[in-house]
Amino acid sequence: MTREDGEAFAARWAEAWNRRDVEAVLEHFHEDIVFTSPTALAVVGSPTVRGKDVLRAYWTAALARTASLRFIVDRVLWDPVRRELAIIYTADTGGKSRRVSENLRFDESGRIVAAEVFHGVSL
Repeated sequence: MTREDGEAFAARWAEAWNRRDVEAVLEHFHEDIVFTSPTALAVVGSPTVRGKDVLRAYWTAALARTASLRFIVDRVLWDPVRRELAIIYTADTGGKSRRVSENLRFDESGRIVAAEVFHGVSL
């Protein structure tokens, strides 16, 4: 992946979220994904979910609790040595805006094997 590839990936990722298309987002994730987010704790009772099916259930439940959703990508950071992509974006959910960094680690085949989400203050 190049930085340009990362930017294109982030744009497609945000478009899929804005359509609320969980399957399009999950398409890039490994079956054994380890995903950590402060929102997961509130939705499923644990900050870390393991496995694509559990991640699907978490995201589906989270979307059901959210009336509106809009992600706007501000920038991406790509580390080719670690195969990590950070997507920095503004999340507008349920009328509240906040800055977010979603850090994704890819395996050699291009699947996301680990992800961690950091939420900033509300804007």
